[in-house]
Amino acid sequence: MKTIITGYIFFLSFITYSQTKKVVPLDKNFKQFISCRDFTLSSNGKEAYFTIQNLNENKGTIVKSERINNTWTNFTIVSFSGKFRDIEPFLSPNNLRLYFSSNRPKNNSTKEADYDIWYVERKTINSNWSEPINLGAPINTKHNEFYPSLSKNYNIYYTSDKNVTTSKDDILFAKWNGSSYDQPIVLNENINSKGYEFNSYISPNEDFLIYSIYKAKDGLGSGDLYISFKNKSGIFQKRKNLGSMINSNKMDYCPFYNKKTNTLYFTSKRDETKSKKSSDFSEFNSIANSYMNGQSRIYKVKVDLEKILK
Repeated sequence: MKTIITGYIFFLSFITYSQTKKVVPLDKNFKQFISCRDFTLSSNGKEAYFTIQNLNENKGTIVKSERINNTWTNFTIVSFSGKFRDIEPFLSPNNLRLYFSSNRPKNNSTKEADYDIWYVERKTINSNWSEPINLGAPINTKHNEFYPSLSKNYNIYYTSDKNVTTSKDDILFAKWNGSSYDQPIVLNENINSKGYEFNSYISPNEDFLIYSIYKAKDGLGSGDLYISFKNKSGIFQKRKNLGSMINSNKMDYCPFYNKKTNTLYFTSKRDETKSKKSSDFSEFNSIANSYMNGQSRIYKVKVDLEKILK
């Protein structure tokens, strides 16, 4: 694939075999969860947070895991989660805040609310997390806010359904001015459409955005991962589908990219069970409980996005 940038003009039709390896399960120890999603990684790569769910996905709980000898283990439900639907964790650049979306009660109410972005904080990476704190206005509104992602300067990108009368879910951006967030902005038509755009990951330097679109015209499944790069003027360019090397014919969503290892983590409902024959109950159960069985599971793939930028 050729990529030519002159004044930051680029061409990206798809990601080829030379730039990616096969999509694989995140880790064998994640098979124990009947449904899981989301993934955020600490800067040293030794601490991760993700969401576990029940089968109908109306219950969500945030889990911490530690990487020991290149294996994810020591799974624990975080202290602040387990009662309400807490989903989509994201570690701040300094690893001292964990942002997430939740329908937990607010304003001293006891009733579940709309989805807001919340955060917990700690003094050091070895300290306990605080009680959840609502991020507040102007980010949170009477509508639903999902999937926070922060650049290294703490600008925030997230999903909102506030414009449901003119579109569905959109990707919004708000700039951190050093003490608070400026008024959020809906990203332009290169990112958003009248359909569903959701689950955006912003790179630390804000040079690219990876997110999902539901049933796009050029999509391969019910939801596909797309990427958009900024040009030198700071404008996101027209989105590009990440292609069949990454996307499946099912839902692919919840991206997180580790630039240190060139690893893309994402959630997928891909299914490889349909074509497999079973001759007895044991074999059937083995197939039904396999990793790629159509349930939400977390995957990874090696892909050097930096090469696309050069």
